[in-house]
Amino acid sequence: MNKKVVIFILGCALWAGAVAFGVSRMLDYETQPGDQASAPGRWPADSRIDLSTDRATLIMAAHPRCPCTRASMGELAKLMASVEGRTAVYVLFVKPAGTPEGWEKTDLWRAAEAIPGVTVLLDEDGIEVRRFGAETSGQMILYDTQGRLIFHGGITAGRGREGGNDGADAIYSLITGGEADKANYPVFGCSVFDHAEGEDRLCNRQ
Repeated sequence: MNKKVVIFILGCALWAGAVAFGVSRMLDYETQPGDQASAPGRWPADSRIDLSTDRATLIMAAHPRCPCTRASMGELAKLMASVEGRTAVYVLFVKPAGTPEGWEKTDLWRAAEAIPGVTVLLDEDGIEVRRFGAETSGQMILYDTQGRLIFHGGITAGRGREGGNDGADAIYSLITGGEADKANYPVFGCSVFDHAEGEDRLCNRQ
């Protein structure tokens, strides 16, 4: 066989192997969940957020600069449109100590503010988020009117992946008076307490 042909074939094989490796790494990263919440079984008594007594209360922990959380915010918007005001929802944006004023006012903050029925709160140094035991941006924590934990988990099927998913379906069912097969699903996002500058650095710390 011609030497140039052999070199060409070997080059193609190496290129195909590199592409396959890269795709595999990307898929592994996309489906790698963050740390689950150690959510308290009862509504934390020291929380500055009022538990609703006439509908379920949903908490979302969010890092204002986590690109993975854009998908979670999109799914939250869909969920809110479908439940039509049957839950009180708070999005807590963590602002780590030492970050400058306005650091948290990103496109994610504006996206959350644009969702009807959602209350957006600044959580300085993550004090409130820690009370709910959240660790990962996009973590959803749902309590009933008696302050009992009925769900915690994510509402995407992977990092940055929008579309139907079991977590959002479970929350919808619980809010509308139904039951859920599970009350805990993986959450995909960056550490809610990381304040690395730049999206690439933030996500690569997972």
